[in-house]
Amino acid sequence: MNQTIIQFFHWYSEGNGKLWQEAEKQAKYLAKLGITAVWFPPAYKGANGGYSIGYDTYDLYDLGEFDQKGTVPTRYGTKDQYLKAIKTLKKNNIQIIVDIVLGHKGGGDELETFKVVKVDENNREKVISDVFEIQSYTKFTFGGRAKKYSDFEWNFTCFSGTDYAKGMDKHIYKIQSEYGNDWEEMIDDEKGNYDYLMFNDIEHRNPHVREELNHWAKWYFDQTDFDGVRLDALKHISFDFYKEWLTLLRSNSGKNIFAVGEYWAPGHLHLLQKYIEVTEGCMSLFDSSLQNNFHTASKEGRSYDLRRIFAETLTLADPIHSVTLVDNHDTQPLQKLEAPVESWFKPIAYALILLREKGYPCVFYPDLYGAHYVDKDGAGNDQEIFLPKVDRIEELLKARKDHAYGIQRDYFEDANCLGWTREGDQEHTGCAVVVSNKDAYNKPMEIGKRYSGKTFHDLLKRFKEKVTIDENGWGNFPVPAGNVSVWILE
Repeated sequence: MNQTIIQFFHWYSEGNGKLWQEAEKQAKYLAKLGITAVWFPPAYKGANGGYSIGYDTYDLYDLGEFDQKGTVPTRYGTKDQYLKAIKTLKKNNIQIIVDIVLGHKGGGDELETFKVVKVDENNREKVISDVFEIQSYTKFTFGGRAKKYSDFEWNFTCFSGTDYAKGMDKHIYKIQSEYGNDWEEMIDDEKGNYDYLMFNDIEHRNPHVREELNHWAKWYFDQTDFDGVRLDALKHISFDFYKEWLTLLRSNSGKNIFAVGEYWAPGHLHLLQKYIEVTEGCMSLFDSSLQNNFHTASKEGRSYDLRRIFAETLTLADPIHSVTLVDNHDTQPLQKLEAPVESWFKPIAYALILLREKGYPCVFYPDLYGAHYVDKDGAGNDQEIFLPKVDRIEELLKARKDHAYGIQRDYFEDANCLGWTREGDQEHTGCAVVVSNKDAYNKPMEIGKRYSGKTFHDLLKRFKEKVTIDENGWGNFPVPAGNVSVWILE
């Protein structure tokens, strides 16, 4: 069966501890659509307590079990609800992908005094002060957990930098420690060195930190029996850390844990390839370049040359390591990496990731369910966003589940109309797919002699007429203007 992930949240997913329960209720429906894996948001307590999206990690061991940061449940629910949802999804043959945030920690419990230097925010290699002392919340004691599961306490030696100093302006402060007065090695020179992202930046050169994070990974696996990991913000973490961490996790769990990393570098395929090379192919990456191509194509409309849609993408260069997506929580409207794909183009984009043979597709929650949210800036300038569900998304998912198999033939000769066929295999009949970003077209394509004399109908119900396959296995498949059509055996 074809594998498909759903990112079962977005940046503004409803709080009030409801997400885990919703996932449990949706398990059967997701399985019916052919979803084979659910990617959950970070499940551990964040610095912002019950309001935390999860990326401001406070206590990795608190999955909604302890009274910390003003709440027992996380934004998404309690530990019991989380484990129940996982169990229900697994009963429906859906794998669990957990979100791993090991680049930084926020919400420290106590102030510590230590030495730092200020660095230039746009070139973190440039030191702009002498060494001086600050006080910052770098001591993590997790009092609400009272040392259950782990007695490890974090202090300033566990971090390489911070952005908070009591009584001073917010700035990036490089911590002076025995593990190095420079940043950890990155594969690119963006901002001089982009090791520091936010909060207290974890010092992965500290062997005690590595040991603790390896211990936690095994504990987390034992608690949840997850099948895969999504690794957050890779461009800010030493590449050799995750290579070691994944090797130990797979060894300790006895399971070939799937891993996909977020190295967001649209238009810079060479950086994705370099990261895969230095980590020896131990993980897949999201194809940020393809997502950016979708964004650009949707903005440019009919002037965009569809033949370029896979240009400079990981899916074309290294499909085995590519996880494809149309949008995610960072690219959605009002977010930092905002680059949403316009609604009219989304069915085309989903056809391109769901119904072709290359890449491992990931569906975004609002694209299946729709979303409505209001971003409050505190000054009364609230922004209301409506994200409609993608037109015919269920049919596209079912087409992947039932028909997107076998030999693929491409017809990419037209700048405004692409087509391809999948011949099917012994268990599945195939399909013919046509996409257009301009006019209505009829696309002659070969689908295979096994279908000679057979008729195909439009799965998306936009055409009443049928297509009859000739004696050579060819048919003439129509598509509406600016849309997609999927043709399957009558």
